[in-house]
Amino acid sequence: MKITKTGFSACAVAALLAGAVACTNEGGGATEQATRMTGAACANGTYTWSDVDVRDVLTGVAEKQQLGEGGGTLTREPAPLHLPITAVTFEKGPRVDAGAVLRSLAVRVGDADAAEGDGHGFADVHRAAPGFRSEATSVDGAGTFVQYAWVRQVGADFQYSCSGGPAAGHAVGWTVDGSGVLECSTPITNTKAGEGKVALEAARLSCGPDSPAARAKKA
Repeated sequence: MKITKTGFSACAVAALLAGAVACTNEGGGATEQATRMTGAACANGTYTWSDVDVRDVLTGVAEKQQLGEGGGTLTREPAPLHLPITAVTFEKGPRVDAGAVLRSLAVRVGDADAAEGDGHGFADVHRAAPGFRSEATSVDGAGTFVQYAWVRQVGADFQYSCSGGPAAGHAVGWTVDGSGVLECSTPITNTKAGEGKVALEAARLSCGPDSPAARAKKA
């Protein structure tokens, strides 16, 4: 079976789907040098991150669509499940520049691309959630198909330390957004982490919990 996608970019605009997807928790310790502060007593301090949570979150899933021999174009777009956000909240101490906080978090999770730039992408607190845009997704075989969308969400608690006193808070954003297509009669492999985990959740929601795709493929 061949899947051809044209102009489909994932993600969502609505209610929350809670933690039934892949999660990696890395409690903390690593520190990164701060570069800027705004409205704070000092600059050039250090960030300490804890309770780092990186997970792939299902943001939208379409109703299943059956296609006959020869396949065709999928026309059912994902309905929104989760709204990804970029935000920094401060719980105590002076306010640290939000962009600097997010860039430090990107360094902490090892995403060099997300750590670069100022006011763009991961470090932009005004970043809009990616919207559904499905111009054409086609398959060349028969089956029952489901389109889905996801993001790799990143969140963590931080402390910022310098001679002027500590600050603390929480930061959240996303580093990747993506989309996929599954076939309800085909078991999904590699479901313990990454996109396989969100595909399995999409299969359970759209194909049904008793479908082969929702039961996953045993190793």
